[in-house]
Amino acid sequence: MNKKTADLVLAFVAMIWGTGFVASQMALDGNMSPFQMMTYRFFIASLLMTTIFWKEFKKITLEEIKAGCIIGFFLFAAFAFQTIGLQYTTPSKNAFLTATNVVIVPFLYWVILRRKPDKYSLIGAILTVTGISFLTLEGSLAISIGDLLTLICALGFAMHIISIGYYTQKYSPIKLTILQMIVAFIFSAISLLFTKDAAPLTTKASLAVIYLGVVSTTLAFLLQNIAQKYSNATKTAIILSTEAMFGTLASVILLNEKLTSNMIIGCSIIFLAIIITETKLSFIRR
Repeated sequence: MNKKTADLVLAFVAMIWGTGFVASQMALDGNMSPFQMMTYRFFIASLLMTTIFWKEFKKITLEEIKAGCIIGFFLFAAFAFQTIGLQYTTPSKNAFLTATNVVIVPFLYWVILRRKPDKYSLIGAILTVTGISFLTLEGSLAISIGDLLTLICALGFAMHIISIGYYTQKYSPIKLTILQMIVAFIFSAISLLFTKDAAPLTTKASLAVIYLGVVSTTLAFLLQNIAQKYSNATKTAIILSTEAMFGTLASVILLNEKLTSNMIIGCSIIFLAIIITETKLSFIRR
């Protein structure tokens, strides 16, 4: 897989995650609790990945288990803090603050792996967050406990991207995907047991969580782990952040939400960010 193909695959992953917002809303509308949703989706993903790649699973080494545990913990932590933070802030602020992982990634990558990001990646990251703010942000930017929890969520997603970028250079992306799903499921199930916040499954919620488990989790994270091996962490964060754009479009098409001027501006800014990051303005310098 070359870099261009990897970027296209990551864009496809972002599209899947964007449509996943609609499925998540359906599950919540069906009275499924957040931790219940996380437990089911990661259980389905773990079961599918283990079954499909059983031969790979049997060959997992201790070092790969350690790497998978680290990636899986960051995955769970990101989803958990996002869910808890959403209880104390608005969905738009939750989405915007989660997207700040685009800005966090290049700086963490610099600090942890000593790889300084180029100026085009930084410009692209800032533009992406600006675009997402047009898509999602409403009201004031006053910091609440929910906002702080969501910022921790953004840090979790940033660390998840960085850890995948680091460990996929050493170990099999398929094995790491299996392991992180299992780890995230275990943490989600433990959280569900402690909160005791489970509701009877409805048909609507069941269909939604099956989509989340099979497509938004199994397929999407498998593709992310494979493609990210051929792309850098900063570019990956920017491309994956376009899930907000795809989520907006899916909501307009499937949930009949009104398309506003802010949405159009936000999508345009995000596309500009991707163009700058991908081309490094080479077409201007020629």
